[in-house]
Amino acid sequence: MDMNALIGKIKERDDYHKVGMILCHNGVVRETSRDGSPVSSVHVRADWQAINSVVAEQKTRPGIVDILVEVNEGLLNVGDDLLAIVVAGDIREHVIPVLTDTLNAIKAKGTHKQENRQ
Repeated sequence: MDMNALIGKIKERDDYHKVGMILCHNGVVRETSRDGSPVSSVHVRADWQAINSVVAEQKTRPGIVDILVEVNEGLLNVGDDLLAIVVAGDIREHVIPVLTDTLNAIKAKGTHKQENRQ
């Protein structure tokens, strides 16, 4: 995952002049689960149909120029990048909620992970 490459794709757009903010999320495999149990690794699978649906829906919101998503699939270790999301839009009042909603929807509908506990 290369966040700078994703941002570069946004900057290459013909309508980049409409962008006033680019907001990024970089999800990382952490060493504990939500309940505090130790985690050695996770297996991640992406449902690209669901992810593409989420992105298409979120792109229709006011002020949004583009949304890019990358998912690192397979067996990931603690510290590995898991999910990258880049949202570009006009103003923060539009971009921040779209990043939050996109992240939550992708986590709920578009990615499946199995934690391997120690």
